[in-house]
Amino acid sequence: MQCPYCNYKESKVIDSRHTDSKSIRRRRECESCKKRFTTYEKIETTPVMVIKKDQSREYFDGEKIKYGLLKACEKRPVPIEAIEEIVYYIENEINKCYISEIEAVKIGEMVMDKLKDLDEVAYVRFASVYRQFKDINTFVIELKNILMEKGD
Repeated sequence: MQCPYCNYKESKVIDSRHTDSKSIRRRRECESCKKRFTTYEKIETTPVMVIKKDQSREYFDGEKIKYGLLKACEKRPVPIEAIEEIVYYIENEINKCYISEIEAVKIGEMVMDKLKDLDEVAYVRFASVYRQFKDINTFVIELKNILMEKGD
């Protein structure tokens, strides 16, 4: 591993920790300048293409899901760990299927299923953007659906 400070090519691992089941955090020390730095090793998976509503395709990126969740949960009592768990869950579900393509709609539904259980306000925020509510009536219909499910 190349040192980010002096570009020396050799370093030794001081400490290793699992951050989640897909990556390892390593604390390293350069053998030349003795400065320490952190690296992350991630298991390489087969890339998955997301088919968007307009039929265009792009590589799946869990960070986009995380960004959407952070926006939906803004100013809500939702811990960042819960958001990361949702992203991790969705990534795992997609990888478990061994598919090369998935529709964005399916990903959005997976996010909303998890978000509904986490925080109803964040769910409605996410749904309003994801489902592109055109008017107040579609918004009210979604709220009624939530209330009916809650009554079960």
